[in-house]
Formats: sequence, C-alpha cells, structure tokens
Amino acid sequence: MPILEWLLVVEESWLAEFTREVAFPYVETVHVLALALSVGTVAWFDLRLLGAAMRARAVSEVFGSIKGWMLTGFALMFATGALLFMADATDAYQNPYFRTKIALMALAGLNALAFHLTIGRRTVLWNDAVVPPRAARLAGLVSLVLWVSVIAVGRIFAYDL
Repeated sequence: MPILEWLLVVEESWLAEFTREVAFPYVETVHVLALALSVGTVAWFDLRLLGAAMRARAVSEVFGSIKGWMLTGFALMFATGALLFMADATDAYQNPYFRTKIALMALAGLNALAFHLTIGRRTVLWNDAVVPPRAARLAGLVSLVLWVSVIAVGRIFAYDL
C-alpha cells in the first residue's frame, strides 16, 4: 500500500477524527507544554555542557536532576505530536516544513545518542570541570541549535497547513 493511501487510512481512523473534531486544542496545548518541559530541560543541560550555567554543579548531578522531567516531557511531546499528525496526516506528510522538522528531530536524537555513547561515557573524567571538554561543549551547542530549529520550523509548519 503506497504511503499516502496508508496515511489516508490513519487520518480517517476514529482516533484521528476524535483528535481533529474534539480534542485538538487540548492535545495541542499539552504538546506545547510538553515541548517546553522537554526542550527546556535539555537546554539546561546543554548550557551546563557549554559551561555557561550551573558551573558549580557536576554535570552528572545536573543530568540526574532533570532526566525524569526531560523523559516525561519527551514522552508527552511525542505522544501528542503523533495525535496531531494523525489528525492531518496526508497534508502534514506532504509539507516540506513537517519533513524538515522530523529530520531536525532525528539529528537532535542522533546528537544525543552520539554524546551518550562517546564523551558522555567518560563524564567521570570531567564531571566537575567548570568548562567541560570541547566535544561536550560542541554536543551541547549542536543540541541547542537543533532544538531551537525544531521549534522554529514547527511553528512555521503549524501555520502552513
């Protein structure tokens, strides 16, 4: 089944119709709040990686204190994002801003994965450093740029449908 036909089936499902006709403003509100929670906590961590904030706290302490909030925000953001997508799947899929947003989110995820699989595994060596190593700072900067870009493109996409 070609993807547009499959997306039309998704769009015509009871869940997509309920989201579109009844729950859309509530789902969108939770999506934006979850975005603020998830990306806001990521930004705190990124600023610590850059050595620009919370310099007196160990990197692992900062991450440990926000990890639960961050993961909760991301879970809510992805669940509500899926519902919003389902409500208008065919138009969203064909929209270049939506595709750009998804690509940027994938890059942000890959950046986080690369950090945690490389320099993040050696945090014990630089955990208390006021300014972390260059690779950690680069990961934090790339993360900030990507998430700001996801938000910007997402807002453009929301008004382009």
